[in-house]
Parts: sequence; C-alpha cells; structure tokens
Amino acid sequence: MNKYIQELNESQKAAVLHKEGPMIIIAGAGSGKTRVLTYRIAHLMNQNIDPFNILALTFTNKAAREMKERIANVVGTSEAKNLWMGTFHSVFARILRSEADHIGFPQNFTIYDTQDAVRLITSIIKEMELDKEKYKPKQILARISSFKNSLITVRAYFGNPDLIEADKMAQRPKVGEIYHQYVERCFRAGAMDFDDLLLRTNELLTRFPAVLSKYQQRFKYILVDEYQDTNHSQYLIVKALADRFQNICVVGDDSQSIYAFRGANIQNILNFQRDYDNVQIFKLEQNYRSSKNIVQAANSVIEKNKTKLDKEVWTANDEGSKVKVKQTVNEVTEGRFVADSIFDHKMNDHLKNSDFAILYRTNAQSRALEDALREKDIDYVIYGGISFYGRKEIKDVVAYLRILINPNDEEALKRIINYPARGIGATTIDKLAVAANHYKKSIFEILENLDQYDLNFNSGTRTKLLNFVTMIQHFQIEAQTKNAFEVAEFVIKQVRFIKDLEQDGTPEGVSKVENVQEILNKVKNFTEEQKEKAEDDSLAHFLETAALETSSDVATKDDKPRVSLMTIHLAKGLEFPYVYIVGLEENLFPSAMSMTTRSELEEERRLFYVALTRAEKQAYLCHAQMRYRWGKLVDCEPSRFLEEIDEKYLENLTTVNHKPVQNKFINEDIFGSVPQDRIRFKKPIQRTPVKPTSAPKVEFQPPKNLKKVVKTTNNPINLFDANISVGAIVSHTKFGKGEVLSLEGSGANQKAEIRFASVGVKKLLLQFAKLTIIS
Repeated sequence: MNKYIQELNESQKAAVLHKEGPMIIIAGAGSGKTRVLTYRIAHLMNQNIDPFNILALTFTNKAAREMKERIANVVGTSEAKNLWMGTFHSVFARILRSEADHIGFPQNFTIYDTQDAVRLITSIIKEMELDKEKYKPKQILARISSFKNSLITVRAYFGNPDLIEADKMAQRPKVGEIYHQYVERCFRAGAMDFDDLLLRTNELLTRFPAVLSKYQQRFKYILVDEYQDTNHSQYLIVKALADRFQNICVVGDDSQSIYAFRGANIQNILNFQRDYDNVQIFKLEQNYRSSKNIVQAANSVIEKNKTKLDKEVWTANDEGSKVKVKQTVNEVTEGRFVADSIFDHKMNDHLKNSDFAILYRTNAQSRALEDALREKDIDYVIYGGISFYGRKEIKDVVAYLRILINPNDEEALKRIINYPARGIGATTIDKLAVAANHYKKSIFEILENLDQYDLNFNSGTRTKLLNFVTMIQHFQIEAQTKNAFEVAEFVIKQVRFIKDLEQDGTPEGVSKVENVQEILNKVKNFTEEQKEKAEDDSLAHFLETAALETSSDVATKDDKPRVSLMTIHLAKGLEFPYVYIVGLEENLFPSAMSMTTRSELEEERRLFYVALTRAEKQAYLCHAQMRYRWGKLVDCEPSRFLEEIDEKYLENLTTVNHKPVQNKFINEDIFGSVPQDRIRFKKPIQRTPVKPTSAPKVEFQPPKNLKKVVKTTNNPINLFDANISVGAIVSHTKFGKGEVLSLEGSGANQKAEIRFASVGVKKLLLQFAKLTIIS
C-alpha cells in the first residue's frame, strides 16, 4: 500500500480510495479534509487518471497552492503542474480567456475589482442625473451582484415584474436601467467583474453546447472544496460540467456555511444526494485540531441548529483547559484583558505572538484591541483592512499596466489620464466620456482618432491628449518584448511615480513610496517564480493573478511573529493555539441584522462555531457590560451563544457581583414621592444600651478644602473615599453617562479625563465634579 495511504484513518482512507461516481465527504472542523482531498487527487493520478482530466476547485489561491505542493510531493512536480486546480474565479477566467470570442470579449479582458465597479456605477448615476442618496453606488452594486449570482441577466430582470416592482417600492425605479448601462459599459471596455466570471461561464456553457461538451470531456473527475459555500451560479456550472461522467466529489461542512451574505446557498450541500443517483457518503468526524473541551463546547452550541446534516465530531486529544469566559466593563477593559492575557501566556508559557488570534464580528471592534496591544508593546497584524492592491498608489500603477494590455479599459484610463498631472481636466474627461457613449466606442478609441470627432478642444488640450496617447502606445510596444517585471519597472521610471510621491515628505508619503517599491518587488518575485517553473511570466498573466488575489492570499511584508486580528469570516480555514473571541453580546454577535429569521440566526450560530473551532489549546470568550455603538454608550446583554454552551465545559473568570440588580426598565421618578405624614414605621426594638469602655478622645480636623458632601439618592462621589479607576463608567449631572479614560494627580488635585456620549472628552477636577460611579 502507498505510504500516504498509511497516514490516514479508516474514514479518510475510504474517501481517498473510492474512485467512480458521485460522492460527498462531510468533513467536521479540524478533521483533515485538506489531506483527504489532496491524497484523493494524488491517488487518482497514481491510478493512471490523466491530471489534465482532473478539475479541483478551491475557495482561495493559497489553498490551491498548498494542495498542489502536497500533490507534487506524492506524484512529482511535473505531473502536478498539469492539474486544473484553483479558485472558481481563476479556473473560469482561464476558460473564458480561451473561449472569449464566443461571447464577444477579447482574450485580454480586464477583471474589475469592487473599487472599479463602484467607480463605474458612480459615473453612470452621475450621467443619468439620479439622486445619489437614493442610488448609493455600493448598494446598487450589491443589488446587481445578487442578480448575477442568481442568473438574473438584464433581459431576465426586465422580464420579471416582481423585481421591477420591488425596486419601485424601494424608490429606486431606475435600477434596471443602471444595470443595463453597467453591463454595456463593461462589455465596451472589455471588462468583467468577479460576478461576470461566473455569469459569463454559465452563458458560455448554456449557449454553446460544443463548448460544454469539450469541457465535460476534459474534466472527467471533478472535486470541489468548501461545497457549502457555493452560490447558485457556481452550483450550476459544476453540475453542468459533471453531468456526463458524474465523477464528482464534493467536500464540506454544513456547520461552517457562513457566507449567505454573498450568495452562498447551504441547500447545495444539504440537497447533494437529490442531485445525483447512488451518492456515496463519507464522514470525517475525528477532530485533530482542538482539545476535548473545545470540541464538546462547540458541539453543544451547533446542535441547537435545526437545519444540518447528521454527524458527531469527536477527538482523541487531551481534555485540555475549559473554555474561559470573561465579562468586562466595556470595550476598553475588554481590550486590556485580552492584551494582559496574551502577555501573561507569552511570559509564562514561552509562546510567540503568532500563537494568538483575536476574532471579532465587525471590523469596528479592532480599535480598542489595537490600543491595548500597543500599550503592552505586542506586535499585531490586522487582516481585512484596505488590501495592498486597494491602495491608491498601487491602483494607479496597476491602471497603467492594465491599459497596456487592454486599452479599452475605461476605469484604468480615467484613473491615469491626468496622473501624474499633465493638464487634462475633469471637463475634458467628461467630454470624452460623453463622446464615447454617443458613438458606442471606448474613450481610447476616441483619443486615437481625435480628428474624426468634433469635440471643440483647443490646440493646447489636443496636444496634451495626443501626447498621452503616444506615451501609452510607446509603453505597449515595450510590453510586447518584455516580461512583467521589465514592463512595470520601465513604466514606473518613465511616468516618474516615485519622484511625484517623494514630493510629499509626510510619513504617509514615505509609506506610499515604499508601497510602489513593494509592487515592483511583487512583480519581480512573480517573474522569477514563473521562470523557475517555466511558466508564463507575461504582464497579462501577472495582472490576472493580482486581480484574483484575495485578502487571505496576501502575506505581510515581513515574517515577524504577530498576533492576528480579524473578523471571524476571514478566520475560516485557519487555526491558532490560543483564540480570543470578543464582543459576545446580543445585537453584536449574533448581529442585530441577522435575527429576523431562523435561517439567519442559524448562520450566526455557525459563525460562532467556526470561531470556537479555530482554537487548538485554549479559547477565551469575552463580553462587555456596556459598549460604544454608533457614538452612544449602550448597555449590553451577554450573547445567547454563551448560554447555549454546556456549562461543564466553561470556566467563568469574572468575579461574582452580589450587589442587588436595579430594575433598568422603569424610571423611579414616574412614581413621585410619598408624603412624610403617610409613612408608617414599625417601633424600633428596645435594647439595653451597652456602656462604652473609655478610650482616648481624638479630635478630627477635616482639610480646609473639603466641601460638605450632601448625600442624595444618586450617591455622588466622596473624593476621599471613592475607588474611581480607569475604565469606570460614571454619570455627570450635566454631561450624562461617560467612561473614565485616564487619571492624574492625587487628593484634592486629582483630575479625570472622561469620554461622555453627549459632549465627547472632558477633563474634570474630581473635587468639584459631581460624579456618580455606575460600575
């Protein structure tokens, strides 16, 4: 038996050795699904299946690269290169480039990212003179994206009265027209957005049976990772390609389906057995990642979901520590607890920063955590912020490179035609855009034939435009004989990007120069890797690779160990020895926007399951009593997910507070006061007074600056007795509720810096401030 087969448990081995027919591998968290998928492909190749006939679809380029490297270790690098393996978008982009002429696109079509798409929709809304408050570009793009992922083309939209009526009811009756213009402009620019890579592949396979037959014959064995995350468009492509031989293997976990917000349909995995006859089912239920306490705690939560496949995840790992639960006063003390805990683990257990991850529901939660980590001098990295390729200076460089490959790329041209500044103003660009729309041409086609169009440009403007065209044509000639790095280096020098950025001496300007140098490094690394593998090192190939790169594929600039901060959605597929899940409060996690239906709530529960199962050794669950939301300090209720965990797997780190809980739902002022003559008192019990023993008489002399403290029902602070501390929540008679940020001085001169929800940050002398400590 092959050595790699001996590494597998019985369930994994059965899935790897099965050869023909439809099969589903239900893979619990940490159960080794990547190993099974990898060895299954390698085993097919060892059974004389031609790698050219194997299609493997993943959800990240990183996963595809890692799997290909593992397969190469088993079958050899040369054969592994022949596999069709990559993300849905990268594989279908490759097919579309080969078959682009069928649907009227050039082979070198541009792939628009979200920024490009938003800019184009913004232009269309402006040209149509629509209210930008009603027609917000990002919302319109999201609407168009949902249409495309549901295979609702422009023609299908206008044939569906319900969709038209829904947009009218939303006071956006022009959505269909915007959609039509957007599709037309993308087509004219020779561009596709990410959703088009799926929609146009469906179009290709549906309208051209010969093309479908060609790829059905090629892909005799199809494997799909993370099948629970496929949307309707992806599902239809896979089903069409697998229809002839039905040697389809899908791998996934319904308990980790967390992408409904971007179109993923959990029914794809739940209904797989209905789509194919004689489906073989394999279950990977042994978790190799986490301790018993973590696995069982996660199980006790996810079992509350009603929509799920039958499986029972277990582990042979050690019992491990219980899952620790910590309640803090607010997000500041939450951040400090996490930072202190990481610091203590590092010191006591000799751990690296990279052993820790902090997961949260929304990006906005990172601020307090960052502050706390900086105070402890703990290095960290945030995932999911502005991507490297999303930075302005990088977009500018890439736009120059894109226009060399596809001169009809409208968004790239608009970006660079006056950058660096060459005296071509917005009015000139608008005239060009109007002419392009009128004549159904691209802007660059108008520029190349400027004499044919009466645009009333003065001689100075015409000269500038012609000089720009000449420069681009010169760059295009250079690009024909140079590799990606040589072209990028040539363009950056000729355009004088770095010289332009160096004029800004600020730290931001320096950072921009470093980023431009970094893009050159990336292109250099790309060309060297491609040469080493004897593969395509052209500019076109680099641009496609860059366009399809996801946030999880982008590495940090150095290898320094750092604590990882990210949303839970980005953490999927990752694992860390120590995981902190913060913000476990109702309306935050689960999100207030995801509790209107059972399906939404169950997805939030699956999201929590994903977060908890990222931990190998220890998981911390943190929640705050109050938190700033939308600029207001609000009281928080612990997340229902905390209650759903069997308490035998939990350890509460919070000191129990035995103070009586006030009724927060009723304002006591509504009852008024009782007249003194109506109050009845019981007679006090008569006791024999005890004669005190004699003691030396001590006279107390209060400090001269001590004012008399009047006791009220609100108990204002007595400055010489109160235990006020940083992070405390206080109430001021004028400013309302606030949080103590810092303290300075002592005694009568003690000051507090307090952030009030109503007026912002105030510095108050405690001697005179009438404050009430709330908590």
